[in-house]
Amino acid sequence: MEVEKKRRVAEAEGDGKGDPQRAVERTPPEDLGTEHPLPDADRCRAILEKMMLIRRFEERAGEMYAKAKIGGFLHLCIGEEATVVGSIDAMRESDYLLSTYREHGQALARGTDANAVMAELFGREDGCSRGRGGSMHLFDLERRFLGGYGIVGGNLPLAAGVALACDYKGTDDAVVCMFGDGASNQGTFGETMNLVALRKLPVVFLVVNNQFGMGTALERHSAVTDLSQKSAGFGVPGPRCNGMDVLDVHAAVREALRIAREDRQPRLVEAVTYRYRGHSMADPEEYRTKEEVEEWRRRDPILNFRKRLADEGIVSEEDADALDEQAIKAVDEAVEFADASPFPDLAALYDDIYVFGEQVRGWHTVDERSPDVHPGEQEREAPEVSRELAEAGAAYANVGDAQERRRRHREGGKPDEEPGEGESAGEQREDEGGDD
Repeated sequence: MEVEKKRRVAEAEGDGKGDPQRAVERTPPEDLGTEHPLPDADRCRAILEKMMLIRRFEERAGEMYAKAKIGGFLHLCIGEEATVVGSIDAMRESDYLLSTYREHGQALARGTDANAVMAELFGREDGCSRGRGGSMHLFDLERRFLGGYGIVGGNLPLAAGVALACDYKGTDDAVVCMFGDGASNQGTFGETMNLVALRKLPVVFLVVNNQFGMGTALERHSAVTDLSQKSAGFGVPGPRCNGMDVLDVHAAVREALRIAREDRQPRLVEAVTYRYRGHSMADPEEYRTKEEVEEWRRRDPILNFRKRLADEGIVSEEDADALDEQAIKAVDEAVEFADASPFPDLAALYDDIYVFGEQVRGWHTVDERSPDVHPGEQEREAPEVSRELAEAGAAYANVGDAQERRRRHREGGKPDEEPGEGESAGEQREDEGGDD
């Protein structure tokens, strides 16, 4: 393909200064994908509505992160909406979905309420993972969304296990597992492809190729840049699709699911896409030019789909504006909901840890926040001094609702002090994480 030829030539020539990172200009895939007829009007509106909601949600999440409402890591999928919505729209409700840590859009597209997703980003009790997972670990079992995973490539063998369970139970369910281009270099990639092909498991792997593994360009981290070919030698073939075209993604994943489900032949689909924001909120984006980003922005999946709907008389510009306003309102409500949701109680720190019991002796977690050192599983039965010291520590670090914690101090007879003068834990931002 012409795009691949350009990449190989640029990589070989370099930029004359020994910097191959600056040598390659990644251009949108003009020669990739097929134009598909539009579905019915209701379906078109639903697709556009989902993509708009994801875009507005991600934009607002970035704002909330900058205001320290969201802690830890934050990876936005702005630019990848067509890949997310097109693939998930091809799934059945009974199918299972596993994703990476860049998974806010996947949760929303699968049907998880925006309120629950935003509350999870805020680390609140009403989040879809009850505030325990945060941005990278959303989970919604009701919709068979089995989570985002912080370990690059860590979800691949798990997807194989879920597919094995589907096969073992004799159901007609299938599994879709999304991962980034960087994960295709992990050892779990080859191991998983070999196993699913050997056992003929009903699973589709979707490579979300956004051109970079963190800040490393595809042609610098993978000897094979056509990622749809990397699994063929293990018995898992598959096509490439235009990840900026929601209908092309949908068609490719739908056919792959049909083959995996009916013929019990696992498939891999590569969606060639682009992220408009950095790898994470801490990314200075020094590895790509503004011109490159602008070139890909001309292929914006939402704007182009919206334009096509207007041109073909399916959704007018006025109706599209109304859908956008609806998305903005939903995100505003999600922020209000998340801000009003309580933080998990400190005593819940060790809840849902399942290794405890008589079969395995010893303390698997130890709480040392007070003189009364005790097993983590006994946190709720710990002496009152443990809770008081834990609350004092949280208040000093300015974690959670500071006013509420100061009120507790007053009721306990302690002076009404402001938190300590050190740097607030909420102001500490992430370094880097992940590889996609």
